[in-house]
Amino acid sequence: MRIGLVIYGRITTISGGYLYDRKLVDFLRGQGDEVEIVSIPWQGYGRSLLHNFSHTLYERLRRTNFDLLLQDELNHPSLFWLNRRLKRQVLYPIVSIVHHLRCSEQRPAWLNRVYRAVERPYLNSVDGFVFNSQTTRRVVETLAGERPYTVATPAGNQFNPQIDDETILARAHEPGPLRIVFVGNLIPRKGLHTLLAALARLPREMWRLDVVGNTAVSPTYTQSIQQQINTIAGKTASIHTPITLHGVLPDEELAQLLARSQVLVVPSSYEGFGIVYLEGMGFGLPAIAGSGGAAHEIVSKGVDGFLVDDGETAVLSQHIRTLHQNRDQLAAMSLAARQRYLTHPTWEQSMARVHKFLHRDWRCEIGD
Repeated sequence: MRIGLVIYGRITTISGGYLYDRKLVDFLRGQGDEVEIVSIPWQGYGRSLLHNFSHTLYERLRRTNFDLLLQDELNHPSLFWLNRRLKRQVLYPIVSIVHHLRCSEQRPAWLNRVYRAVERPYLNSVDGFVFNSQTTRRVVETLAGERPYTVATPAGNQFNPQIDDETILARAHEPGPLRIVFVGNLIPRKGLHTLLAALARLPREMWRLDVVGNTAVSPTYTQSIQQQINTIAGKTASIHTPITLHGVLPDEELAQLLARSQVLVVPSSYEGFGIVYLEGMGFGLPAIAGSGGAAHEIVSKGVDGFLVDDGETAVLSQHIRTLHQNRDQLAAMSLAARQRYLTHPTWEQSMARVHKFLHRDWRCEIGD
């Protein structure tokens, strides 16, 4: 089967969505499918709308002899009208990989109405969907109705952590400050500012924080984060700060950091799924996640982690205090987190589900 995949930029970009796309491409190629990456340059939301009028992009998609065209839904501003033109000229089905909708993120209501006005016609222009969570499926169906779909959740076994219960229990009971790790690009949606505000309410000897993520995605936000850190550190020398900004780490170094941490905290305002929570659970790390989106499909509140509403710094602060002071509870939640990871489908199992869906008979679906 010859499959096209439309993405912005490079498929090696570091994010959960691009990781999903990479895993899918690798699996499809491993099954004998031919996959061609169609890369569109990201030029900002407004300018990307002009791609719908690009003769070069239109002709490339029209003239290529695909059996099926995949599109990452992130590309919706470039395709919402182009798809309608394209479907009058091609025989292949168009399937959208939906990680989460832009109009689901936390922002002013008027702006989400603008995004919704573009996303809805895009969603209605495709023949089927690959969803990363049941939450994403429900949101899309509310906005655009039903189409053929499959739900194939991301997995957390990228690092394939080898850790036993004895090690997890011993780590949880190690004395000293609670070792917290945050993993995510430094953008407002990931909620690092909320975590820092929560930590500022606690004694500094109670916690240590390691932050892993790309600091260049949003320079303005990164600057505000650095100001928060400076405020927490006070006027003392920076070597005394309990916060370390690592930037992007190689997988091996990130795995080592996760293995020696005690809890993962990423209080996102919205996650279409939240791969990082599962990845942390693989190392026996309870996850403190944002309640917006699909994190509740991974995290069981009070069992293997906690869920906090957007901006709930006092609640987040109390959860951190609890895990620091009650190491037996931390140990129990750490074991539960590891068990949650072990029962989740692997990347291979999830991508096999997508492979089966893409190889269905689409002849009766095209044009519905």
